[in-house]
Amino acid sequence: MTDSQQFRFQSGFPKIGIRPTIDGRRKGVRESLEEQTMLMAQSTAALISEHLRYPNGEPVECVIAESCIGGVAEAAACADLFAKSGVGVSITVTPCWCYGTETMDMDPAIPKAVWGFNGTERPGAVYLAAVLSGYAQKGLPAFGIYGEDVMDSGDPTIPQDVQGKLLGFARAGLAAAYMRGKAYLSMGSVSMGIAGSIVNDSFFQEYLGMRTEYVDMTEFVRRMDETIYDPGEFEKALAWVKENCAEGPDNNPEEIQTSRERKDQDWETVVKMTIIARDLMIGNPKLAELGYEEEAQGHHAIVSGFQGQRQWTDHFPNGDFMEAMLNSSFDWNGIRAPHIVATENDSLNGAAMLFGYLLTNTAQIFADVRTYWSPDSVKRVTGHTLTGAAENGLLHLINSGPATLDGTGEQQKDGKPAMKPFWDITQDEAQKCLDATSWRPASVEYFRGGGYSSDFLTRGGMPMTMSRINLVKGIGPVLQIAEGYSVDLPEEVHNVLDLRTDSTWPTTWFAPILTGAGAFRSVYEVMDQWGANHGSISYGHIGADLITLASILRIPVNMHNVPETDIFRPRAWGLFGTANPESADYRACHNYGPLYK
Repeated sequence: MTDSQQFRFQSGFPKIGIRPTIDGRRKGVRESLEEQTMLMAQSTAALISEHLRYPNGEPVECVIAESCIGGVAEAAACADLFAKSGVGVSITVTPCWCYGTETMDMDPAIPKAVWGFNGTERPGAVYLAAVLSGYAQKGLPAFGIYGEDVMDSGDPTIPQDVQGKLLGFARAGLAAAYMRGKAYLSMGSVSMGIAGSIVNDSFFQEYLGMRTEYVDMTEFVRRMDETIYDPGEFEKALAWVKENCAEGPDNNPEEIQTSRERKDQDWETVVKMTIIARDLMIGNPKLAELGYEEEAQGHHAIVSGFQGQRQWTDHFPNGDFMEAMLNSSFDWNGIRAPHIVATENDSLNGAAMLFGYLLTNTAQIFADVRTYWSPDSVKRVTGHTLTGAAENGLLHLINSGPATLDGTGEQQKDGKPAMKPFWDITQDEAQKCLDATSWRPASVEYFRGGGYSSDFLTRGGMPMTMSRINLVKGIGPVLQIAEGYSVDLPEEVHNVLDLRTDSTWPTTWFAPILTGAGAFRSVYEVMDQWGANHGSISYGHIGADLITLASILRIPVNMHNVPETDIFRPRAWGLFGTANPESADYRACHNYGPLYK
């Protein structure tokens, strides 16, 4: 990991606390259960540390209570240990009956789950039901985990269905815990009247536990003019860019094309902008060495947005290179974790990107949900008949300038196109992503100040999940989810469709999975029901994890195509109704209110 990455993650990560609870009766009962109960805790910790990693690539750490918890004194000692150890998520495990309200985790801000062992020798399932009833009564939503098959007493294995729920809850819980106390950095203000770039501090504070930080875009000018960046890194970055970032054709009419001298100046400016934006987000100890101690600290931001249009881009090179490179898993400093930066300061799409990133540790594609292409329209315009995943139509996802270079699909997993955590990306894969991208001189009619836009075509065959947060007056935030696949089109068909919009921008052809119901009756309906002009696209089908995370944060989901059997929410959600889970979700989220209200 690079020095900047070590600096970026120096504050560490939340740990998962494992709470082995036990029947408190001595003189035979508790003693007979100590070994089995603690073994459940150790097995849970081992499962999590083996399968889950933090954004820096290190295994997730677990903290196990120092003793089994048989009553309130031991529960309090465990809570004290967790507070001192930086625990942000708790999992209670038990094979037996315990005293519910005496042993439960009472911290209202910590996501919590309970695994009750399904065995007939001791009533772990009875305790699970009792303690979840107590959580519901006290207004503390908790996830219940109970294996489908009866296990033998003392069996140390964790059933597959239980493993899935433990890991799904842990991923979402860690995402929620890691966001807490961090910041969204608004670089500029509202872009072109886009409502998502009206940064809503109440949403970030009450639902995500985050601060909102703000800088005017003139801060970029100050730092460029006064050399408040690392000159050595700038020279290194510029040389790397000249070697690895191929400049594509200039599509502007000849009379308004910029000169070669101006283009070279733009390259220098956009590289400086990239370094400065990163420093604004996470800080840079090198600045302190240069005499800028305040600037060296950064804004503790795990996500940011850049307004750009129009006040910046009417005069300066656009932010496309900056956004594309920061969102990618590599740059002149090597392969590293991506930064999350929202185009046009769309903070709500930035939040969705952050969710996807924290659940997968992979880069996220920011895109306009631009056009629905019906099979008939494609046939009329190109003569081509859509087949396979695309047979019911396509969504043209194309951002007006940048998108993560990981989105090319030039990385591979099991021989297929993929987007991977940075620690799994090879140098050859990073180079292929760079080689598949050309940097097109910006369309001057859009971007009067010049700059460069990343141009690539996403490879087909990747499972992908598109998501978006919208704010609704009177309700608050709602989340929408669409799982699907990236699609390959014949080159001549892609060219015809792509040239109908700006060909200097990156394209992903996306086919959502249809269910025949609700918003997923057709691809047209998905487009028609999408709540805004932007979407965040993550590699993999992660809709179930997004739903789990949303329930932790008390954000209802207004549309999704996730199989019902994969959905995992707190047990209390069922007490708001079981016949219509979507309506129950809205009622539960409204009842409990935002996590940090």
